[in-house]
Amino acid sequence: MKNNRKMINAALYKREMKGSLKMLFLFAAIISMYVTIIISMYDPEMMATLDSFYEVMPELMASLGMGAGAASLIGFIISYLYGFILLIFPMVFCILRGNGLIAKYVDRGSMVTLLASPIKRRTIAMTQLSVLISGILLLIVYVTGLEMAVAEINFPGELAAADLLTLNAALLCLLLFIGGICFLASCIFSDTRYSIALGAGIPALMYILQMLANAGEKADMFKYFTFFTLFDANGIAAGEGSAFIGTLALLIGAAALYTIGVTVFCKKDLHI
Repeated sequence: MKNNRKMINAALYKREMKGSLKMLFLFAAIISMYVTIIISMYDPEMMATLDSFYEVMPELMASLGMGAGAASLIGFIISYLYGFILLIFPMVFCILRGNGLIAKYVDRGSMVTLLASPIKRRTIAMTQLSVLISGILLLIVYVTGLEMAVAEINFPGELAAADLLTLNAALLCLLLFIGGICFLASCIFSDTRYSIALGAGIPALMYILQMLANAGEKADMFKYFTFFTLFDANGIAAGEGSAFIGTLALLIGAAALYTIGVTVFCKKDLHI
């Protein structure tokens, strides 16, 4: 009876986390390079020079979420990291890992082995879900620690730590939502081609719409068709209520997507 109530299988979790860590090391290395270089570029006296790049290519810079006129270190970090680097690379991690947790097993026929063991479907789904969430959380924790360390080394005492923690908590909610899309796609489809098509296609399309919305007033209407609008980095740092409501919506949406994904996996016909 005790095993029936078990929601996570420890052996499966440990095995899958090893796969996540290998991928996390790769993404952590790439992000480390960008974070270190960009934060080190901050210099209040040189901001006018950096802002000149925005004046030359305003639409391109705006589409990538980069803005001019940052008056603080946290503002500079938001402008140059939270519009592209810290969205795209973690999003790719969610896509790759989300697909590999369910659909890949079914596509390769490995799910037969898992279901042949005394492990319930719900336990498998919850274990794989825990692996995905753990990977996202580890990535955010690493990014937060890295940003604080680089900022403290280069600009002691200038980073508003509380604002950064709040900002990355909101980023975590966004990534959990993206992870929810990928996990649900992986649970729906038994073929990895379709799982990746939906799991990668939706976030990619939403980001493109966000880029168009940022590019100029003519395309501003696109912001109503993408969930990236709910992640308002500047609003979070400024303590705006609407930004926190958007973050809460992402968190609730993530919980709903994960719940639906687990339910779909438990009820689907795997043909095995």
